[in-house]
Amino acid sequence: IETLSQPNNQLINRESINNLFYFIYLLIIFPPNGTSLVKNVDKQYVGFATLPNQVHRKSVKKGFDFTLMVAGESGMGKSTLVNSLFLTDLYKDRKLLNAEERINQTVEIIKHTVDIEEKGVKLKLTIVDTPGFGDAVNNNECWKPITDYIDQQFEQYFRDESGLNRKNIQDNRVHCCLYFIPPFGHGLRPVDVEFMKALHEKVNIIPLIAKADCLTPNEIKKLKDRIREEIDKFGIKVYQFPECDSDEDEEFKQLDKELKECTPFAVIGSNTVVEARGQRVRGRLYPWGIVEVENQSHCDFVKLRNMLIRSHMHDLKDVTCDVHYENYRAQCIQEMTSKLAQDNRMESPIPILPLSTPDVETEKLIKMKDEEV
Repeated sequence: IETLSQPNNQLINRESINNLFYFIYLLIIFPPNGTSLVKNVDKQYVGFATLPNQVHRKSVKKGFDFTLMVAGESGMGKSTLVNSLFLTDLYKDRKLLNAEERINQTVEIIKHTVDIEEKGVKLKLTIVDTPGFGDAVNNNECWKPITDYIDQQFEQYFRDESGLNRKNIQDNRVHCCLYFIPPFGHGLRPVDVEFMKALHEKVNIIPLIAKADCLTPNEIKKLKDRIREEIDKFGIKVYQFPECDSDEDEEFKQLDKELKECTPFAVIGSNTVVEARGQRVRGRLYPWGIVEVENQSHCDFVKLRNMLIRSHMHDLKDVTCDVHYENYRAQCIQEMTSKLAQDNRMESPIPILPLSTPDVETEKLIKMKDEEV
């Protein structure tokens, strides 16, 4: 109070104001006469309103995990985009292949795991890369190793869940798949359609238009409209944003509306810092200008990051657990039940003998025992 009342104090900082409010709060809770003003209120306060705080503390202490798969042909900027999203370098030791090696390469599954911490919140991030996808001359069933990998993670989780030690189950299920569509075509290619149809029942697919700086804004709009039409035409089930509740704030509703209108996201990735308008930003420098990664008038990178990390990461995990994994689990249980019933039918049935009627001596013996009791 003395600090605020000084005549020479022209600037009241936030810390002084916070201290003043805290002092007033202490006077209310612990007045000088020793009688609390909130005594009657505390009698009606049970305490279960602190449950969200308990869940928050436990969740932060335990940490979070998220598995992201990136798929698309080589040269689409997958690695650069992932590094830009999470501000880390997951591909330090990556070996760059030439054109001949890429053509002869088969589809591989490579995992990169990194522990990230931000403001005390720990995230175990797993990136599943698919080098070799779409690079061969014959791409028939090039998505088979990817679908097999997703099924293997479901199977491993199902076994762990059905086992005895369920406390320390490690979740390696793929929660989201970013699929990179080349910007050079006029929509979806046959391999794009077949890939997404093979995976849309197993994982949340988010289609992206790669290297959006190759297109003008008008070309991006036309390509987005064409891709949306073809997704509906071929019955591809991409990730659907959940409907907003009526009690959501207007800011979240507006963000959700913008995200729905923006799909498929046209993205640009860059790990280079350039000078733009007197500021250092991440972007790409061209002879005709600078493309800024985090400028929403240049690309949808910020919208993708907000959706993937800040607003819908938990929903992606919920859909994976409640929809995709439950479908796999129900299918496994149905197959196990059918196999068990088939095995029982193949075994020789045990004949059921008719019950013989008790004789007179047996009835007398039973009657005597009853009388003794």
